[in-house]
Amino acid sequence: MSEFGANAAVNDADQWRAGVVRDFASSALFDRTFQQGMELVEQTAAYLDGPGRQESKQLNRKSALSYASESMRLTTRLMQVASWLLVQRAVRQGEMEALAACDMRYRLDRDPPAGDADAASANLPHGLTALLARSEQLYERVRHLDRRMYLDSPPAPEPHPVLSQQERLEAAFKR
Repeated sequence: MSEFGANAAVNDADQWRAGVVRDFASSALFDRTFQQGMELVEQTAAYLDGPGRQESKQLNRKSALSYASESMRLTTRLMQVASWLLVQRAVRQGEMEALAACDMRYRLDRDPPAGDADAASANLPHGLTALLARSEQLYERVRHLDRRMYLDSPPAPEPHPVLSQQERLEAAFKR
């Protein structure tokens, strides 16, 4: 393929990807995900600054360390999701080009923040464990969207079942 042809293919893939990003940013799915994500950020901040702070003071040393670790993991995960959602909103509002949003620095980390193996047995407060579960669900949903939107190339069209069978028959009779 000539250099011109290779650039044209890259440009087509980039244009396809930018279209996917723009479509998502203007969708009702984005609206719902953005609202849920920002509400969870606000609820987490209110919990950690209020009831969570009081509950953590009542924990034994081991549980308090797990609480601190898990609350950091929670806030890290939510900040990654919020950042990703804000990039999509910037695309929607025309503050950022859709193709720029495809840059790896705006993508969600491939691996979520690792959890504390001792957290399950640490008797953490229900408020924290509920927020952890909700944040994990949201993170996985956004991670799925991120993977789907930022594929390396457009998905290959599915072969037509009849035509592919016809090609196999033709190949068999040519032998």
